Amino acid sequence: MGLLTFKGGVHPNDGKSLSKDKAIITLLPQGDLVYPLSQHIGAPANPVVAKGDRVLKGQKIAEAGGFVSAPIYSSVSGTVKAIEPHINPTGAKVNSIVVENDGEYEEAEHPQVKPLEELTKEEILNMIADAGIVGMGGAGFPTRVKLSPKEPEKIDYIIANCAECEPYITADYRRMMESPELLVGGMKVILKLFDNAKGIFGVEDNKPDCIEKLKALVKGEPRMEVVTLMTKYPQGAERQLIYATTKRAINSSMLPADAGCVVDNVETIISIYNAVVKGIPSMERVVTVSGDGVENPGNYKVLFGTNQKELVEAAGGLKEGTEKVISGGPMMGFAMYTLDTPITKTSSSILCLTKDEVAACEPTACINCGRCVEACPSRIIPSRLADMAERHDEEAFVKQNGLECVECGSCSYVCPAKRHLKQSIGSMRKTALANKKKK
Repeated sequence: MGLLTFKGGVHPNDGKSLSKDKAIITLLPQGDLVYPLSQHIGAPANPVVAKGDRVLKGQKIAEAGGFVSAPIYSSVSGTVKAIEPHINPTGAKVNSIVVENDGEYEEAEHPQVKPLEELTKEEILNMIADAGIVGMGGAGFPTRVKLSPKEPEKIDYIIANCAECEPYITADYRRMMESPELLVGGMKVILKLFDNAKGIFGVEDNKPDCIEKLKALVKGEPRMEVVTLMTKYPQGAERQLIYATTKRAINSSMLPADAGCVVDNVETIISIYNAVVKGIPSMERVVTVSGDGVENPGNYKVLFGTNQKELVEAAGGLKEGTEKVISGGPMMGFAMYTLDTPITKTSSSILCLTKDEVAACEPTACINCGRCVEACPSRIIPSRLADMAERHDEEAFVKQNGLECVECGSCSYVCPAKRHLKQSIGSMRKTALANKKKK
């Protein structure tokens, strides 16, 4: 039997050798902590503290602003310095709570947790919601909402996204290598919510050591299985992962739950374990700092709110002449114009590159080679959709299934004409989705 995968995709240089063998280092912040109130899809969180208040580590400083929202906790003890707009890793100015770190890390008291077997499903969901857990793979969707489908009895698979297909990023890999028991423990928590579901750990075959560790841990667990995926980008994209592991297909008008699936990434599942089993709210994550533009690539356990400049400095700082810094990976990340931004719940990586290859490329005319069609995991025609986007022909764009694009960037990667296909399609897709919502 061949490796599990999907149609399309690309094989970029993964760059993971720079940091994959670097053990996770715990990094404590030096300066002020900045907590954007929008670190998730949905309504921004609402502050429950004011300027001048003293806060403790693990104290709630902002509550959920609605059902699709998530609270935020202080990751240090100190004083609320301000509530004001700050730049977030995607370049937007977002209202944020600024806490002056006192360096004492005095912790707030948390309620005593009950053993998992004594918890009801509602109690587990409430603990996940109260902990402020969101999808930490990049989307930031509030996890309690994801784990509350209308018909939970119809969920057949809980899929742990262990693929980590984006080049350079090794944060999930190190998590699986150093604390796989937390990942398996988190899966046990989720499976308690879904009586008919099976837990699947989908791992790419470039991580044989992780596969071995996880298989040893789930041995004797009838409701858990580790499956080996082909190493290919974007193997970790939600739709592609669901198809590879279950052969069930979904489109832009469907949710994974419509196909009987729930997908969560490694960091999210570990946060679920910490919240439900240990009573610890979401306050930290592992972040990869990598690329040929940083002196000492590595993986760091970082408190939310930590300035990204401190993280880069901990990795030896930028090399002279570094041209580009990206929040996230090279395929779907955001180019940054300043490192004076905080680590948020969805910050997986800081990628530093000595050459900005994208900026150096001059796009030329499409030669109708069809490579973008072959690479597209959504089975659409990127070159044609980009033409429609550039003409602002929204009606034709939607008719030609432009909304099915997952903005993975595979088309731009293979295009010999160096056209900015993903950017053009992505811009039109956002416009079309916004107009669809208005209707």
